[in-house]
Amino acid sequence: MNSLSIASAFLIGLAGSVHCFGMCGGVVSAFSFAVPKGAKQWPYVLTYNIGRIASYTALGALTGYLGSIVERAEILKAIPLLHTISALFLIAMACYVGNWWRGLHYVERVGAKLWVHIRPLSKSLLPFKNPLYALPYGIIWGWLPCGLVYSTLTWSLASGNSINGALVMLFFGLGTLPALVIMAAGVESIKQVLAAPKTRQVVAMCLLVFGLYMLWQAYA
Repeated sequence: MNSLSIASAFLIGLAGSVHCFGMCGGVVSAFSFAVPKGAKQWPYVLTYNIGRIASYTALGALTGYLGSIVERAEILKAIPLLHTISALFLIAMACYVGNWWRGLHYVERVGAKLWVHIRPLSKSLLPFKNPLYALPYGIIWGWLPCGLVYSTLTWSLASGNSINGALVMLFFGLGTLPALVIMAAGVESIKQVLAAPKTRQVVAMCLLVFGLYMLWQAYA
């Protein structure tokens, strides 16, 4: 795992996080009501996001390990299968962000079947008694069905091992952080720019170009 791959994971999280304004806006709104009245929100936002990114990192480690097993299989050694899957998912994510094709919605529906069993666990943590309660809350919400997360997990799958997989998802999670902090802070002017259709189209084109580059690289 080189510095370029880590930077790319961060940039995918940063660029794709415009998707978070639609996906996670309700979560952030509900989160604000869980903070004790009169308490500063930032400690809760920080611990929530630490938990969320920790979930991504753990999932990255798991998928990276599974990918290393697949890559060791004799039948797949000559086929860049995992890299192809990763590139195709990123292209699908670009189409999803740009609202050109909503195929990833069906992948999210598969994840939703698991989510209905996990989500109730978060209710026992509300309202937050202190910032530490937001940590497990973030860990649970890190499992929220999200096409952006699933697309990046396929990159972890192709990363070669659990450490690389964890690093991909860690830096991806850090890339999504600014958008979620902006939502929590309620900075309307920035939110409107990032959520604007033109912004989504530009971001989608960037993701599409990167996905096509990854697909070309898989067979180069």
